[in-house]
Amino acid sequence: MFEAILQWFEQANPVVAALVATTFTWGVTALGASVVFFFKTMNRSVLDGMLGFTGGIMVAASFWSLLTPAINMSPNEGILKVMPAAVGFILGSLFIFALDKFLPHLHINFEHSEGTKTTWQRTTLLALAITLHNIPEGLAIGVLFGGVAAGIPEASIASAVVLTLGIGIQNFPEGIAVAIPLKRMGMSRTKSFMYGQASAIVEPVAGVLGALAVNFFTPILPYALAFAAGAMIFVVVEEVIPESQQDKNTDIATLGFIIGFTVMMVLDAGIG
Repeated sequence: MFEAILQWFEQANPVVAALVATTFTWGVTALGASVVFFFKTMNRSVLDGMLGFTGGIMVAASFWSLLTPAINMSPNEGILKVMPAAVGFILGSLFIFALDKFLPHLHINFEHSEGTKTTWQRTTLLALAITLHNIPEGLAIGVLFGGVAAGIPEASIASAVVLTLGIGIQNFPEGIAVAIPLKRMGMSRTKSFMYGQASAIVEPVAGVLGALAVNFFTPILPYALAFAAGAMIFVVVEEVIPESQQDKNTDIATLGFIIGFTVMMVLDAGIG
């Protein structure tokens, strides 16, 4: 089955492959959000464990799937070899930092607003927050598929598919973690589901843009891979981990992180 999937992606146009891959991750998010139709609420410790798991997947993916190949494809030696990855990583972090400071949105706990002051409706702020947090994931997948199309040895179809699988896995609890709290706040099941699945609707857009950018500008690939990694790490450290530690479930959230990191490491090192 996995071989058949790899074969299809190898034969597909890289932009189409990125679109299909990120549509899959969006679909998994929707599947997670659909849990709201069966459960009105969920134990907070479970949600914190899911957030920790999501953070672990994202951190491992940033290192194994993005930063490592970005460093390896640099032709330089010594400290110069790591500079493209370092520059891209910082730029990716600053990009999300700027969006976080200036784009009006609600925090992941749906209680604290951030960014510039605005009179926009709460639902609009939720949509902007959802968009902000999922840009890096779609971008990471698209950039990796773009690298494959450019013929970069460090970027393989297997690694791109594994990254897609890893992000898809963590998107399932992410969909739950968005939809269930909204239902608890009083939203209808349908509306909670719609916002939950929308937490990944931006991923196909970012994926296609990432694949196109790298396909046309091959030299930027190491910077683009590290850029996606920096953006993902910023989201994890600034929101995912702090939110998972809000209550008294710090041990559960930490163990969730360890499990998520291990799952992604095994997938990438063992298959990718």
